[in-house]
Amino acid sequence: MINRTQWEPFEDLRGAQDELDQMSPALAHALGLHGQRQGAAMGRTPAWMPPLDISERKDAYLITVELPGVELDDVQITMEGSLLTIQGERVFAHDSSEQQFHRIERRDGAFRRSITLPARVMTDAVQATAGGGVLQILVPKAEEAKPKRIQVRPTDELDCREQPIR
Repeated sequence: MINRTQWEPFEDLRGAQDELDQMSPALAHALGLHGQRQGAAMGRTPAWMPPLDISERKDAYLITVELPGVELDDVQITMEGSLLTIQGERVFAHDSSEQQFHRIERRDGAFRRSITLPARVMTDAVQATAGGGVLQILVPKAEEAKPKRIQVRPTDELDCREQPIR
């Protein structure tokens, strides 16, 4: 006789949610995992993390961060070694006695994103620009980090069997 059990593909996710619900609120907040229910229960707005893209060019890395509603004066960018940190705060006025909010989906509050870049970057030449709610950070590569083309020569010009490698 064969015993059959039905596989529930989302059961693992339900178990993970239960574990997250029991997780330390501070750790959940730091990981950005703390949900609307927990934020409301704690009486504060959940943390938010602005989305970002990292792309690589031949000569630099480009980090693009969406920061709509964030004032430039409220953004701080630091570079320590190979660690690039973007932090700031977005503030919305929700406490108006003339308005009654039925839904608030936009998140506000402090944010912090840290990105580890390869060690061979020119930290003194980092540039940041912003416009239309988008922050762009250009981090130039150091000269030795840029790719170098190696020319392939015919075998008759270089006989590897006769030349010992040191």
